[in-house]
Amino acid sequence: MVTSVGFDLDMTLADTRAGIAAVYDELAVRLGVPFDSAAIVRRLGPPLELELANWLPPEEVEAAAALYREIYPELGVPVHTAMAGAYEAIEAVREAGGRVIVVTGKNVRDALGTVEALGLAVDEVVGSVFGAAKGSALARFGAAAYVGDHVADIEAARAGGAVSVTVATGPYTVGELRDHGADVALGDLTEFTTWFAGWRARDELR
Repeated sequence: MVTSVGFDLDMTLADTRAGIAAVYDELAVRLGVPFDSAAIVRRLGPPLELELANWLPPEEVEAAAALYREIYPELGVPVHTAMAGAYEAIEAVREAGGRVIVVTGKNVRDALGTVEALGLAVDEVVGSVFGAAKGSALARFGAAAYVGDHVADIEAARAGGAVSVTVATGPYTVGELRDHGADVALGDLTEFTTWFAGWRARDELR
C-alpha cells in the first residue's frame, strides 16, 4: 500500500508568521510602504507576488519580491517554529514505510532553509508552486495524501490524485475546509497521527 504523504509548509508544518511579519516590517522600512504585516500573516498561502500586488503598483512588485527574498534568510527563517504535531506526523508516515514530500508556494531556497532549521525529516522539497500546480509534484512522488491549511491545497490534492487532508491552522476553519471539499478536515496537525493510523488500517482491510 502506498503510504507516502505530501505536506504544505507554511502554517501546516511550520509556523512562519513571526518570520514573515519581520520580513514585511523590514520591507516596509526599506520601501516606505505601510505593509500591515499582522493582516498579511492571517492570510498566508497565495504566492508572494499576489500579496505584494495588494500594496504596490504592478511595475514595482517584481523588485519588491526580489528584496523580500533577499531579506528572508536572515530575518525570516531563524524565527520559524514547528507547528504542534509536525514531527509526530512526519514520523508516523516514515514508521509506516512511507516517504514525505513538502510541496509549497515558498521558493525552494527558503523552503529548504526552513525545513533544515526545524530539523524536519523529509525526503524532498518542491517550491514555488500553488494550488493545482502542486499536483504534478505530488503525482510524481506518489503521494497518497496531501496535507495543507488552505483551500488551494484541496485543489493541489485533487490535481495530484491524493486524498485531501486539511488542518484548520491557517486562514480557514474546519467547517470552511469541509465546505470547500476537503476529504478530511482536522483541527490541527496533532490529530494527524490518529487519522493516519485509521486510514491505513481501513486500506489494509480492503
